[in-house]
Amino acid sequence: MNQNLPPITLTRPDHDKLSALAVAYLDHAPSVAEYLEREVGRATVVAPDRIRGDVVTMGSTVRFRDEQTGQDRTVTLVYPGAEDITAGRISVITPIGAALVGLAAGQSIVWHTRTGEARELTVLSVERAPAAASA
Repeated sequence: MNQNLPPITLTRPDHDKLSALAVAYLDHAPSVAEYLEREVGRATVVAPDRIRGDVVTMGSTVRFRDEQTGQDRTVTLVYPGAEDITAGRISVITPIGAALVGLAAGQSIVWHTRTGEARELTVLSVERAPAAASA
């Protein structure tokens, strides 16, 4: 598995909300909050109208492949409280949600499950949410 971190991009509104969210969840979910905080901290931040259409933003629907199983999965990335696993909505305050945010189609990242297992995913496609969803 490739341990190099791919470059990620966040909109200014997503960056600001995710930074605050990571701090808010430090007591509740410290490992995920710290991971999200690191990801947000290393992101290139752009204005919402400057982000590429193939980048995962909050509210995006993402198709990705689990490189260990070869299975494709489609999820929508949401804020805590809006998640619904049966509807395919996953919170950004989960290990996989924090790994997905900011990636572009074609990029891969190694992330760790809550049990510490290293997994790799590759973003296959991104359907961007309406601008209001990530503002």
